[in-house]
Amino acid sequence: MDKDNDIKVWLYDISVAISNIEDFLPEQRIFLEFQKDLKTKMAVQRCVEIIGEAMSRILKVNPEISITSARKIVNVRNTVIHGYDKIDDETIWNIVINHLPILKSEVEKLLKQ
Repeated sequence: MDKDNDIKVWLYDISVAISNIEDFLPEQRIFLEFQKDLKTKMAVQRCVEIIGEAMSRILKVNPEISITSARKIVNVRNTVIHGYDKIDDETIWNIVINHLPILKSEVEKLLKQ
């Protein structure tokens, strides 16, 4: 595969992971509901890992890609995987509620190019 095609595949992987997170979350987006649901928390964390891994691969091919906080996304993935005991529910919730909508929009835009 060529580099542009690889990036599209990884962007698609990010898009799917974001969609999965949206499906996993409680409909009313209530933090306490999320916090009490171990299955949802674990599923969301796994999707965050996938997003971070895909972003890491993209950055290796195109470090200048137009994605806000791309490096921070990879750092979160590394924390979830390697520093799993340091990640808390509030951090994951903040990422999902405040940062994923921006990432979703940017990925959709890049996929249309």
